[in-house]
Amino acid sequence: MRGESNTLIYIIAAVIALHFIVGFIWLAYKLNRKNDSGTSKKK
Repeated sequence: MRGESNTLIYIIAAVIALHFIVGFIWLAYKLNRKNDSGTSKKK
């Protein structure tokens, strides 16, 4: 049972890590898109 619990912990940790990575990429994309449209409106 110890091996199974460790595997479960690794799966949960991987899902959390992937969630943060995807979140940061999406946030950077969204911020870059807003900055581009914002600078074009200011000009």
